[in-house]
Amino acid sequence: MDDHERAVLEHIEEYRADLIDLTCSLVEQRSDQGQEAGAQEVVISELESVGLEPDVWEPDVEELRDHPGYFDTATYEEVGYEGRPNVAAVSEGTGDGRSFALSGHIDVVSADEDEWERDPWSASVEGGRIYGRGACDMKGGLAAALIAVRALEESNIELAGDLAVLSTVDEEAGGTGGALSALERGYTTDAALVTEPTNLPNVGIASAGVLYFRITVPGKSAHAAFGFQGVNAATKAAKIHLALDDLDRERKARIDYQPSVNQKPNAEGNVTNLNVGIVEAGDWPSTVPPEAVMECRIGWPPGETREEVRAKVEETVQTVVDEDEWLAEHPPEVEWFGWSAEPHEVDTDEEIVDIVREHTETVTGEETQFTGGLAGLDERFHNNYYDVPTPTLGPRGGGVHGADEYVEIDSLVETAQVAALTAIDWCGVVE
Repeated sequence: MDDHERAVLEHIEEYRADLIDLTCSLVEQRSDQGQEAGAQEVVISELESVGLEPDVWEPDVEELRDHPGYFDTATYEEVGYEGRPNVAAVSEGTGDGRSFALSGHIDVVSADEDEWERDPWSASVEGGRIYGRGACDMKGGLAAALIAVRALEESNIELAGDLAVLSTVDEEAGGTGGALSALERGYTTDAALVTEPTNLPNVGIASAGVLYFRITVPGKSAHAAFGFQGVNAATKAAKIHLALDDLDRERKARIDYQPSVNQKPNAEGNVTNLNVGIVEAGDWPSTVPPEAVMECRIGWPPGETREEVRAKVEETVQTVVDEDEWLAEHPPEVEWFGWSAEPHEVDTDEEIVDIVREHTETVTGEETQFTGGLAGLDERFHNNYYDVPTPTLGPRGGGVHGADEYVEIDSLVETAQVAALTAIDWCGVVE
């Protein structure tokens, strides 16, 4: 380890209290359901405090709609993008080194306050942890990236390549107005690192493909006393539901992906999942329902395209239709909506992956495992559409998307240290 690296590690350790305060400030600015602006103001203030000039903009759907990775997210459909800015800044390199980006999302999922023992929107520091909605996913990781940038700026280390930092919106709903918007705005680099929680020292190399679909099944209404005169759409939908369950079991038995098992050992045999999440039919107990609607999610690890997965789902539905006289004459409608993400995988031979792994093992003193492939992530935009190799490295924690979410403070410091060391190694230093 050279003098530059030692200096930045020491700076980040000295900034431990600042890192805690910044994480808490971000947590306490509620940013669910399109309310990202307040938390982004905290990001803007941090960037300005180290002499960087933030670029602040709202996503423009019309500029994005023709992109192969774009879809209208549920949050966009509910609240639009007005008042929901992305933020980016660039520390310009002073040589001819390679460019690098540290990226994260500022939005969080909602919280059922009745399930929490603490106020989810008020950060609390207890026993080496920070509690609050978004502390782990992923305001802690974003704070670590910002502190890494501060340490580099205030250590008087002149990077040879440009260092960008991105704080984007809408990731939890799909990220098309966030990370995709930033990349389309020109924030593409030679490599990037997303500080999503990976349970450091694990390094993420993959994300899942994700599709939402809706099946509308027709029936025929009648008074329940004369149900023989109608056709119960819920009963017909149940046949399709059972066929989708069979498809899910077949896929689980056939598809394996080791990084997903590394991430969650109990994912063995469950690395792909088809979930019928919403079932609606009828509005009165004494009426045969004339229509049933099922809304579903299918997720899968790298290895299949969206087109292949869509075709398999539609084939499964068609098999039921072909075997049912009513459905053959009154076919259900399969509609693809919302989440439409391709999976991604970063080659572990990529230089940036090796750099992140090496520094992670140095900082933590532990051996890295490569993980990922269970959930859809922003990293897919960098890797799939812009040829920017982008692994994931972030803190340890728990309660993500659940009650009493927390992040471990020591792992925040380690995340910041790995991020800074990676920037030095990748961008180079001007002596």
